Parts: sequence; C-alpha cells; structure tokens
Amino acid sequence: MIEVTAEALATHSFLRDMSRDHLAVLAQAASQVTFPARYRLFEDGGGASRFWLIRSGTVALDLQVPGQGRMKIDTIRMDELLGWSWLFPPYRWAFGAVSASPVEAFQFDGPTVRACCESDPALGYELTRRLARVVAKRLQATRYRLITTSSQTASAFRPEEMS
Repeated sequence: MIEVTAEALATHSFLRDMSRDHLAVLAQAASQVTFPARYRLFEDGGGASRFWLIRSGTVALDLQVPGQGRMKIDTIRMDELLGWSWLFPPYRWAFGAVSASPVEAFQFDGPTVRACCESDPALGYELTRRLARVVAKRLQATRYRLITTSSQTASAFRPEEMS
C-alpha cells in the first residue's frame, strides 16, 4: 500500500490551507484507493465508517425510492468530499453511492479520525467547519433541483386544460 503524506493531502481542495500538523494526523488515517466503474461504495442505511476525498472520477449518490427503485440525487466529482455520515451518530449512510466512472480517492477511517478530533479539538473544529461548508453547498444545490423539478411538474399539469 502506498503511504499517504500530508503533502499529498494538501493538494485536495477540501484540505487546502489546513495546518501541516493536522494534515500529518489525517495522513495516518488515510489510504489511497481505486474503484472500477459501477462499484457500490455504500448502501443507504449501512454502517458509515469511512469518507473519501475524490482525486479523479465521479460517484453518483442515490436513494431507494419505494415503488420506483434507485434514484440518482447528486454527483460527486474530482476534488470533492464523499461521505459525512461517519461523523454523526448513529453513523448510518443517508444515501447510497456507486462509482459512475473509475475513481481514485483518499479513503479515511472514520472512527480513527473521530478519535483524533476528540483528542485535538482544534482539528475537530476545523474538519467540522469544512464539512459544514460542503453540507450547506449540497443542501442549496438540492433545494435548487427540487424547485426546478417542482416548477417543471407544475407547468406540465395545467388544471385549466382538464375542463
């Protein structure tokens, strides 16, 4: 296995400008991984014990919709973070994820990173702050998609045409 260094982590936008000491701690919990296209990384409701910083490729987030099967809800791309459920109890995935193309990523062991954050509150704060930015951005993107989808559905259904 190839060792992950603080210098390598510093190149990813999620960790850019993080202190060298914090990067060194995170490097100890990281490994480099690759996934082929159509590889299921995790399933909705499964135990969340990892997260990834995507270096290349794309991952589709999906959700099992009763009566409709899996529905794609978002795409995680190069230089983005995948997974935040590892940080919040009960540590269960809220969505599923499958690689849409071959993927290279830094993979982090969630329990190890949580323990590091507990022993170093400054690291915990820094990671939580960065994670909150990602969550807020994705919630805004989801809100926009819902509004757009609702508008399209509403314009397709015209009650005046029913009479």
